[in-house]
Amino acid sequence: MQQLFAMYYLTDYPFVVLVVSLTALWGSAQAGVLLHKKLRPMEESERDDFNVVSAATMTLLGLIIGFSFAMAISRYDQRKNYEEEEANAIGTAYFRAGVLPPDEASRIRSLLRDYLEQRILFYETRRVSRLGDVNSQTGELQTQLWLAIQSAAAKQPTPVVALSVSSINDVLNSQGYTQAAWWNRLPTAAWWLLLALAMFCNVLIGYGSRRRSALFFLVLPVAVSISLFLISDLSSPRRGLIRLVPQNLLSLSDSLRAQEKLLAAPVNRQDPQ
Repeated sequence: MQQLFAMYYLTDYPFVVLVVSLTALWGSAQAGVLLHKKLRPMEESERDDFNVVSAATMTLLGLIIGFSFAMAISRYDQRKNYEEEEANAIGTAYFRAGVLPPDEASRIRSLLRDYLEQRILFYETRRVSRLGDVNSQTGELQTQLWLAIQSAAAKQPTPVVALSVSSINDVLNSQGYTQAAWWNRLPTAAWWLLLALAMFCNVLIGYGSRRRSALFFLVLPVAVSISLFLISDLSSPRRGLIRLVPQNLLSLSDSLRAQEKLLAAPVNRQDPQ
């Protein structure tokens, strides 16, 4: 269990994955060279069979890397889609709050603006310690939102108010879907399979190669390590080079801020002459 947790924690740091995998794969190639020296030399009659086995193993490694990359990119796209849906849900709830009485509408819109800022912080925060505060504030605002809309619906139980209740419910649900998507990571077993197969392929290359140059044995480890780095970067939402920018939430925040300024600005009226 501790090993599985260590691998899961390690994949949160793509640059660490790059260094660790490069070291492990290069060491595996050197281990293959050592095996070639300790065991009997490979005869030329065995070379063709060895090449078939080596090519089949390398093909399997390429397929698994491709499938893992597809899984990582699908999860990244899922997080992007839920960010868009969350922005749409918050925007819809904000505008539908206008059907409520003025006091309730003002209260709910104020809570939604604060909630929107917390959701932006959720996407932009990298520190885990800060994330705990963001989640705590988000949960408190969700409770306040639901109590506010529940009170408004109790005072005026009409189909029009029900639209606003449904919108707030969508806001709360969208946050849950987003959190689930961020927890949906590449399985730890897939990482172990990738690393084990990549190390085995490098052992085969080291064992069957006629060259003994250290630079030659870096080709495959570098290529595979970069692939693992990219998979880890896509799979890790908060660290690495590839980050999900909450563009839709930021755009909604700017739109609501501009609307507030427009409504707060005094209306210039010219007296008829």
